[in-house]
Amino acid sequence: MTKKIRVLIVDDSIFFRKLLSDKLSEYSNIDVIGYAIDAFDAKEKIPKLNPDVVTLDVEMPKLNGIEFVKQLMPIHPVPVVLVSSVNINVFDALSAGAVDFVRKPELSQLGNISSFIMELQYKIVIASNATVHTSSVKPSATPASIPVNKPAPPQMLKNSLALNSTIIAIGASTGGTEATLAVLKELPENIPGIVIVQHMPAGFTKMYADRLNKLCKMEVREAVDGDIVKRGLALIAPGGECQMKLVKQGTNYVVKVFPADKVSGHRPSVDVLFQSVAENVKSKAIGIIMTGMGKDGADGLLKMRKNGAYTIGQNKESCVVYGMPMVANNIGAVCIEASCENIPSVLQKYLSTL
Repeated sequence: MTKKIRVLIVDDSIFFRKLLSDKLSEYSNIDVIGYAIDAFDAKEKIPKLNPDVVTLDVEMPKLNGIEFVKQLMPIHPVPVVLVSSVNINVFDALSAGAVDFVRKPELSQLGNISSFIMELQYKIVIASNATVHTSSVKPSATPASIPVNKPAPPQMLKNSLALNSTIIAIGASTGGTEATLAVLKELPENIPGIVIVQHMPAGFTKMYADRLNKLCKMEVREAVDGDIVKRGLALIAPGGECQMKLVKQGTNYVVKVFPADKVSGHRPSVDVLFQSVAENVKSKAIGIIMTGMGKDGADGLLKMRKNGAYTIGQNKESCVVYGMPMVANNIGAVCIEASCENIPSVLQKYLSTL
């Protein structure tokens, strides 16, 4: 018999506590072992109950979910799945060590409950197999006491026709928000054009792009249909009802964002993006597949490699979930594996040869 995933629910809403407890308990692989009404209650119960996964409401009184994750991870690292309305602070909790998040439905949209619960159950299963990466900054540290080790600024790349026509495609899922940031923030502002699919609910991709735009040297924004991909620009596929692919229009590469069914279980799908890059950019492309459950992107990356692209896979040790990169590596789609910390140098070394 398969061992059940022991889940602790943390939510200040009586309605949502009962809803999550009742609905999640219907799954044969989940055992709801209890609940906490706020972060302080959770602090007491987590060491006693030792859950496999915690579901955590982000907006709570006294101590919000973000601050709670920051305090929890250094002393009791446990996989946390955030349950959040559209709130940019969710990315701070992911940075502090939370594994993933789902979008909390409005009470007026109870028709979405079944899909919400299904997604939450799926994320709980993923989280139960995830490697928790905790923040290196303890909550008690003062800004003055935090050592600052600023890396050398990335070297600007040369101006060349080869780099001007190069496209970098990145795909990621669980754990990818931080892994992608770790890569992009170490790249120069005149990096070749980047297109990204990060599995994420609708409403969050624009906030994520805005966050990256503030932290990275290149411009980062949520893609809009018809955007031209160019040097110094990274475009993130919008979450929700659309797929994103790359097409050639004259001398330009352009993204097409269009309503479509799920592919490889996702919308947007990494496979859709990678396959379009393979077809249109061929040997002038670079593909990077990063942390995430499942195999979305593996087939597309293999097509990219077969068409002459240089491909990089995130290694197991630095992945929150070594799923997508593992499948890609196993089928021969990856030229080289590297940690997300080392991917920028691997990438820039390759670009210096073009």
